[in-house]
Amino acid sequence: MNQSELSEQEQYRRQALHELRQLGIEPYPASEFPVNVTTKEIKENFHEKKRNYREVSIAGRLMSKRIMGKASFAELQDEKGRIQLYITRDDLCPGEDTTYYNTVFKKLLDIGDFIGVKGFVFVTQMGEISIHVKELTVLAKSLRPLPVVKEKEGKVYDAVTDPEFRYRQRYVDLLVNPEVRDVFLKRTGIIDSMRELFNSKGYLEVETPVLQAIPGGAAAKPFKTYHNTLDIPLYLRIANELYLKRLIVGGFNGVYEFSRDFRNEGMDRSHNPEFTVMEIYVAYKDYNWMMDFTEEIIEKVALDLHGKTKLPLGDKIIDFKRPYKRITMIDSIREFTGADITGMDEEQLRKVCGDLNIEVDNTMGKGKIIDEIFSEKVEIHLIQPTFVIDYPVEMSPLCKKHRSDPDLTERFELIVNGKELCNAYSELNDPIDQLDRFKEQLKLSEKGDEEAMYIDYDFIRALEYGMPPTSGMGIGVDRLAMIMTNRSSIQDVLFFPQMRPEKKEKTDSKNLFIESGIPEEWIDPLKKLGYKTLDSLRRVEKHTKLHQDLCGYNKKYKLGLKNPSQEEVLQWVSA
Repeated sequence: MNQSELSEQEQYRRQALHELRQLGIEPYPASEFPVNVTTKEIKENFHEKKRNYREVSIAGRLMSKRIMGKASFAELQDEKGRIQLYITRDDLCPGEDTTYYNTVFKKLLDIGDFIGVKGFVFVTQMGEISIHVKELTVLAKSLRPLPVVKEKEGKVYDAVTDPEFRYRQRYVDLLVNPEVRDVFLKRTGIIDSMRELFNSKGYLEVETPVLQAIPGGAAAKPFKTYHNTLDIPLYLRIANELYLKRLIVGGFNGVYEFSRDFRNEGMDRSHNPEFTVMEIYVAYKDYNWMMDFTEEIIEKVALDLHGKTKLPLGDKIIDFKRPYKRITMIDSIREFTGADITGMDEEQLRKVCGDLNIEVDNTMGKGKIIDEIFSEKVEIHLIQPTFVIDYPVEMSPLCKKHRSDPDLTERFELIVNGKELCNAYSELNDPIDQLDRFKEQLKLSEKGDEEAMYIDYDFIRALEYGMPPTSGMGIGVDRLAMIMTNRSSIQDVLFFPQMRPEKKEKTDSKNLFIESGIPEEWIDPLKKLGYKTLDSLRRVEKHTKLHQDLCGYNKKYKLGLKNPSQEEVLQWVSA
């Protein structure tokens, strides 16, 4: 990186890095630093009268320094929290050479540097649990300054809130916003809670292919790639349903997977092209059993994470105590639109959409049109956990027909706060019916529907060997994490959400500056002061101020250049 592109702090830290090495201190040592305790363990278990924690070895980031002559206070942050350090010159420098305290600690260590300390725990006169440091080791030098965030008595001030910065530089977000770390700890807790329940019932956790020859199991547009050795196109999976059902065919009674799925579709506050889904399939069960089981899962997650079922979500309180309301798809449309779509054909449904001011296009079949009506006019009203059941057959190509109405299927979705959280079926296990449904999807594809399902003939072959009655369900883990951590955007519960490429600041070449009459030796100082393009230089209103800045920069960084005159700077600005 060109030195002129670095901020003053970055230049200072690189100089400190150089000086550490000149003193014979490696800023990035290779050897292990033994850690025998965390900040949390010390704060929870230290007793002054017991005089425990007499030999602690702990590591983390240096988060503050208060220099007070021969003694100083600092703050160290590890994965579990922060603790105060008490550091004296005589402890770090028992001999006559005081370099390690006066130069290394006081001048060359910066906020954000990793250090390891050894010492004993005590309580200061102000009553704060602290570590009296006897040894200090530099473990890693931080070359970029952390954003300044103040924390007092567990309360954070001046938190970093810019989403562009937070999502793009999540590693910094986690460092300076403590509540962000808690979101991701809870996200892991959600998965642990579900896994614990499934394993207790004897269901097997499995892994299925991410690269698939046929993207099946959902109606979605896939990402496409190519395998050079096999010389075939492949797709990133949009769902793992068809492979999990193959395992039911193979003799497992219950299988589940936490999978990364990929859909080449839009992005918004509840959609990311890469997302996590939990899918589970249990033999000899139906969708009624799965509704009860889903209630058990969601209630357990809420209790495991929060110890209660009533949780805040924005300005609402959502109650996850079972049982949840159940309503049919057709009844829900009738309730919120007044339209009874029972038995309607495609043209009649299009007329309903016209009456309700819902836009539809020619590529949509009956299933897509009904889905549009539901999404536009019904879903937003379902705030408390609600099972919407018995979907029209056109909407569910992998779902068993309803036992009492062949125009419907045995399917449910769990809607919470106006968004789908779960999707589940009594799985279709009739291979002839399944092939016919796939062919109907093929017709939609020929009409231009990019989300229509492909025909997976190997899956049909698997069904022909026989699949027992089975119920399957998928939960969007990201959406569940949003709900359980009271977050309004999916980006808040993904460590690294997908984002547009970072915009690079425009900078003109040296040749352009030289052609405009600016001496080469002054180009880097100009760019360092923020004038990276000739256009930005032309917009300077007071050339006298720029002249002053350049002379000051020359002096501060000891460049040894001959200062330009005000007239010369005026010529540069006017060129």
